[in-house]
Amino acid sequence: MPATHASTSTSAASIAASTSASPPAHAERARQGSPRPAAAPRERQPGRARPTPVGGTSVALVAALLGFTVITIDVTAVNIALPAIRHSLGGGMAGTQWVVDAYTLMFAALMLSAGALSDRAGARRAYAWGVALFTLASLACGLAPGIGALVAARVAQGGAAAVVMPASLSLVRQAFDDARARAQAIALWTVGGSVAMAAGPVLGGLLTDSVGWRAVFLINLPVGAVILALLARVPRSPRRPAALDLGGQLSAVLALAGLAFTVIEGGRLGWTSAPVLAAAALTVAGGCAFRVVEARHRQPMVPLNMLTDRRVSVPLVVGFAVNAAFYGGIFLLGLYYQQLRGMSGLEAGLMFIPVSAVVTVTNLFSPRLAARIGRRPVIVAGQLVFTGAMLALLPLAAHTPLWLVVVLLLPLSTGGAVLVPALTALLIDAVPAERAGTASGLLNSLRQTGGALAVALFGGLLASPDGGFSLSGMRVGLLAVAVLLLVTAALSRLFLPRG
Repeated sequence: MPATHASTSTSAASIAASTSASPPAHAERARQGSPRPAAAPRERQPGRARPTPVGGTSVALVAALLGFTVITIDVTAVNIALPAIRHSLGGGMAGTQWVVDAYTLMFAALMLSAGALSDRAGARRAYAWGVALFTLASLACGLAPGIGALVAARVAQGGAAAVVMPASLSLVRQAFDDARARAQAIALWTVGGSVAMAAGPVLGGLLTDSVGWRAVFLINLPVGAVILALLARVPRSPRRPAALDLGGQLSAVLALAGLAFTVIEGGRLGWTSAPVLAAAALTVAGGCAFRVVEARHRQPMVPLNMLTDRRVSVPLVVGFAVNAAFYGGIFLLGLYYQQLRGMSGLEAGLMFIPVSAVVTVTNLFSPRLAARIGRRPVIVAGQLVFTGAMLALLPLAAHTPLWLVVVLLLPLSTGGAVLVPALTALLIDAVPAERAGTASGLLNSLRQTGGALAVALFGGLLASPDGGFSLSGMRVGLLAVAVLLLVTAALSRLFLPRG
């Protein structure tokens, strides 16, 4: 459901690796369960941190949990508020697509280097910066006078969320020396994301119906203030040297921005229009520049030789396809409920509770299932279930009984939830410990990109000539995603190891 992050939620063990774009030192220490370095009186001494006082661990956990929760709620709540935003600010279907994708694409692009930034600044400082920027961007969203201003503010929100995500998990790791306590804290952090995923649509619908869509963003202000107040009681974090690949980061942003513009605006402006062709050219140029920069950089944020390993490249493609199916489906259903069935925002939000509940429960059983029958069977089966989910939604119409809609959503709820933990664990085990942060950041980036492009695809197909909801366009999009999932399931079956 969320377009940020988190996606379908993963198990506690997997989320520790998959959501942290942490550098080698973090990955190695997390794997070994070793304590942090000895205390140091000054923050600027790399690799040394002040001891955590009694009660400081709980404060750090609450602060980290609040930040992770608010960036999750924000995305799912915004999905429900899209029809109200469109009615208030205009912009058509393309405008609503940009409201979602401006956030997601910036989140995806900056996730590649957010871990390095967190290390250079220290987890607490980076987290404070991210939360402060997210709060200010939320204020700008809530006060946006037009669709362009809202999209610009969403770009800033996405950039801030990319910093908040890995820094929040680093903050938890820093606060808990004991490996068992740290695992429990990460599990709680993960559950918080799942609860936020379920609460977001309901909260978004409630706020939109009772106060207005602007409240969906403005509610972040007091939460941000509470987080910053809590951070004042959290000890300073160590600052470690970490290389920043600015050239690679800039080229990645340009390539993703060009790709999003091409897909979103192509249907509206025409695929041969000058702006769309220019955006397509920017996509190609940005991609080529990214490859050249990464090949020449001494410490690239994406080592190209890592991508030649099928145990790395195939999970990345699968992650892209899974998020395309999940986020594309959620975007589609939010509009289906409100535009075609005439539901209120709150009613539409309530329809997502069964989906979120099944996702959360399935996450808990997925690691045990993978341990019993192997990761590859779980990954392949999850994609096939997801394919079935896309096909099951094809009969949806304006008067489909709601109980049947809920039943048809069950495959959508379980497919990704069962395979993502196994996929993440397989990827992390396929790379050296010092590359775990890089691999997990890349996986998250590709997953968010898949979700963003699915929103772009579905948005273009859903818009009928009269501005209504196109059932035929919905079905074309569902079939396209189903075919993509079948292809990635075949790749998984052929090239991934069973264990």
